[in-house]
Amino acid sequence: MIPRYALPEMARLFSDHHRYATWVRVEILASEAQAALGRVPHEAVGDMRRARVPDPRRVAEIERERDHEVLSFLAAYCEDIPDTSARWVHLGMTSYDLVDTALGHTLAHATDLLTAAARRLRRVLTGRALEHWDTAMIGRTHGVHAEPTTFGHKLAGHAFAVDRSLRRLTAARQAVAVGTVSGSVGTYALIDPRVEEHVCTALGLGVEPAPSQVVARDRHAQLLQAVAALGACVEHIALELRLLQRTEVREVEETRTGAYQGSSAMPHKRNPTTSERLCGLARLLRGYADTALENVALWHERDLAHQSVERVILPDSLCVGHYQATKAADLVASLTVDTDRMRAHIDHTHGLVHSSSVLADLLTDGMERERAYRSVQAAADHTLATGEHFGAGLAKQGIDTARLTPERFLTHHDVIRARLEKLHELQD
Repeated sequence: MIPRYALPEMARLFSDHHRYATWVRVEILASEAQAALGRVPHEAVGDMRRARVPDPRRVAEIERERDHEVLSFLAAYCEDIPDTSARWVHLGMTSYDLVDTALGHTLAHATDLLTAAARRLRRVLTGRALEHWDTAMIGRTHGVHAEPTTFGHKLAGHAFAVDRSLRRLTAARQAVAVGTVSGSVGTYALIDPRVEEHVCTALGLGVEPAPSQVVARDRHAQLLQAVAALGACVEHIALELRLLQRTEVREVEETRTGAYQGSSAMPHKRNPTTSERLCGLARLLRGYADTALENVALWHERDLAHQSVERVILPDSLCVGHYQATKAADLVASLTVDTDRMRAHIDHTHGLVHSSSVLADLLTDGMERERAYRSVQAAADHTLATGEHFGAGLAKQGIDTARLTPERFLTHHDVIRARLEKLHELQD
């Protein structure tokens, strides 16, 4: 991922140096187990521990001659190990015993970072939802004024969506945090299964139960689908905030620095650029999730078609998802909310937002449904045509208007608030 959309702590996990450092750790753990089984000298394991992590530039230099990254890594690593010990490195293993086991470890840690960012987003959303629980605003369906709601209720919906994404990420982490050290076609022909057990236990990984030569790719697809689902939740938040920032609405506004410039040509512009960026990045995540599904079906025990794809989609998805969740939390935390303008938009309807409650009252009082609907609709049409308050039109028909208040729509609102408070109390 380009540095613009990759935060340092996540980008580090997918750097060449970190990958080779993790490969070294896997090789040492495997050799430790081999030594415990009497297949590798303990002195050789000591030499492996003392060796440096290969410089990525040296690995690349060797790869230009060998055209095989794992063999080039091993060659570079063994340059720092005495020949008598180097011969024991990678004993009985195949390339993807190393690659996939290390990858499972990296993806587990990357998912932890993303999960932490999503938890912060959930906490910010619940906090601001409670702050604005009683901030009345117009609800909109089809983009058109509907009934009153509150800004807190709106944010609560997004908080619960993020919470569902956290549950998906938890399941995906469990699925992807596995390794295999089982040999060329996964039969343990040249390596004792106890080596795999030692390596995976030390790395906090599960074991692929029926390995081929690789870890099954449906696991990675599950992770990227969970990341894309979180990205869609962030997109939903950002899209809502974009809509509420339109000039004719202006109910919220992104916080901007003093250096902000919204347009190269129009100095008055205050564009919702952060929200727009978050929406755009969600498109990438959906594409990566779809591509991950293409990687599930490999030829026989394995082929290499997935490798080039994963070099792009795995780091990019985790980096983008982490960036998205982090920036969304920043956006919501610092968002300016114009409560007066929200209330003004309710008043701007001239009472039309009360049409459903008036209809319900007429039905409760015994009026036939078609007649009640047409009576309320006629009063509403009169308001739209003349600008006269909806209550006046109703009064002309002898319909009671005493309960035309926005608060009536929030009679049972505390039911939702109680659910939100439980979510807010969740410990990170």
